[in-house]
Amino acid sequence: MGWDTSAIGDLTGRRALITGATSGIGTETARELLRHGAEVVITARDDRKAAATVAQLGDIEVVSLDLADLPGTIAAAQGVVDAGRGFDIVVNNAGVMIPPFTRTMDGFELQMATNHLGHFAWTATLWPLLREGSTRIVTVSSLAHSMTKELDLRSLEPNGDPRRYKKWRSYAESKLANLLFMKELDRRVKAAGLDVVSVAAHPGLSSTNLTKPSGIAIHSLATAFLQPARAGAWPSLRAATDPSLTGGEYLGPDGFRQTRGRPRLVGMTPAARDPELAAEVWSASETATGVVFKVA
Repeated sequence: MGWDTSAIGDLTGRRALITGATSGIGTETARELLRHGAEVVITARDDRKAAATVAQLGDIEVVSLDLADLPGTIAAAQGVVDAGRGFDIVVNNAGVMIPPFTRTMDGFELQMATNHLGHFAWTATLWPLLREGSTRIVTVSSLAHSMTKELDLRSLEPNGDPRRYKKWRSYAESKLANLLFMKELDRRVKAAGLDVVSVAAHPGLSSTNLTKPSGIAIHSLATAFLQPARAGAWPSLRAATDPSLTGGEYLGPDGFRQTRGRPRLVGMTPAARDPELAAEVWSASETATGVVFKVA
């Protein structure tokens, strides 16, 4: 039998911050960290969903955050920094999946804006809090990162990507960007001699609200046949709490083609491991967000 949540141990006195925790994998991640004694802060776009999550989970703090709104994201993160309380665990979990073509108020395609650029700006602005301790930063990616062999840097420019919108390609590129960010952050914190640990996880194929844009029939099939959100949270939970992880690792399910099962170390594509591409994405993300992410 593989890893299970009994391996998490006592988290009393530790603080965790989870983006997008009002449904699915984010809620299950928060629930399990709470169960093991952690103090949990979540982010939410929707006040009504936030209130329902608080009613369900109990003693949690909520930060209002829409990652598709870059100025709002930076302001929300600065508010957390100004509050002055650090975090032991940060799980960058929020995301959108295969929506109709949408541009954000800042001009970016919605999936790249939410899944990557918003989390880049969020983490960069939080950095004064995170760099001082042994914070574990978990970036939630996807099996879909393997659906693309490249990341067109024009997707990180407002109104700059001339390609016809393909929702699965855009989603795949945003999830590849997640892994490139995780790996580049790991390289930079190690070069700076910091105790921060940057790792990533993916949930396999899990039944969550992210499948709704694919249509009622597919979402219904997903609900019936895919693993539940509780199991989809296991890789994130192990990434957030396993003391043997030192940075740069990627975790996913151990079952058939990483679609379901217990969390284990998994591989990533050559593009995700490309340090030159990662550095280019980092620089382009700084330009796109207007936030200089100086790790050292």
